Amino acid sequence: MHIAVLKKEVLKYLDPKPDENFIDCTIGEAGHALAILERNGPRGKVLGIDQDPEIIENCKLKIENFSDRLILVCDNFANLKEIVKRYNFKRVSGILFDLGISSWHLEKSGRGFSFLRAEPLDMRYHISTFFRGLSKTYYSLTAEEIVNNWPGSEIERILKEYGEEKFAKRIARGIINSRKTKPIKTTFQLVEIIKKAIPSWDWRRRIHFATKTFQALRIVVNDELNNLKKGLGQALEILSPGGKLVVISFHSLEDRIVKNFLKERAREGLPAPYSNKVCSSGLKILTKKPIRPTFEEIKTNPRARSAKLRAAIKTTNNP
Repeated sequence: MHIAVLKKEVLKYLDPKPDENFIDCTIGEAGHALAILERNGPRGKVLGIDQDPEIIENCKLKIENFSDRLILVCDNFANLKEIVKRYNFKRVSGILFDLGISSWHLEKSGRGFSFLRAEPLDMRYHISTFFRGLSKTYYSLTAEEIVNNWPGSEIERILKEYGEEKFAKRIARGIINSRKTKPIKTTFQLVEIIKKAIPSWDWRRRIHFATKTFQALRIVVNDELNNLKKGLGQALEILSPGGKLVVISFHSLEDRIVKNFLKERAREGLPAPYSNKVCSSGLKILTKKPIRPTFEEIKTNPRARSAKLRAAIKTTNNP
């Protein structure tokens, strides 16, 4: 069963009030969105975005009581400004990004997100061969294509850069040697290659030895970090003055992007040295340090253990 991560903390920082509008950029299984809808009635709305059409269809089954106030959109939050314009969604009091992979994708999608299930090496959030967004057509890369066709040096690079995998070179070499014999098509094939490539003592580390490789492939397949950068910048433009931005990240690469974005935008709102010039709008950071789940939450929902929440409020400056 899906459990929304840091739900109490999300509600604390978004602070939804009656008749306010919010955007959930990663609606997933609607845990956060439904909690917001319970508080922003009777006329407040939520714009819920997800790039997976199956997730959108699943959400429709959960929103019978709020169907008139929840707008569901199948698209990528990298297109946030265009989505908002398309649906004429105005006066936005808060925007949420929950960057964690959903339980449904891990357990039921059959697309190879989990190294614990024998599935095809797909890892796409959107399953069509071509995904047509509002402004562009994207070719959908798969994890199978990467491990079977990319040069070893590129595979090593993405494992280092996006997985922070210390055995990237060994694993890349193992992939290259293995694919000479037969194509690598399933998750279990890849897990076995990783296991053989790394020292046996590393099999027993706290996180599964395949975690970082699977993370790296998923990030590249879905262009997750570039999309996050695009989405954050657009979110600040869309927010109304006094609107809140809340982001939940699950690994250091995401968190670093969020932290740097918030710091840079907060700094932009301050007057430059020896100048009275200030930006017309900026951010005030509400979380000096990232908010982490409590021990009780992790005990109930182990997938929350790596979550970090950062929040900020959009400010208006008068030069």
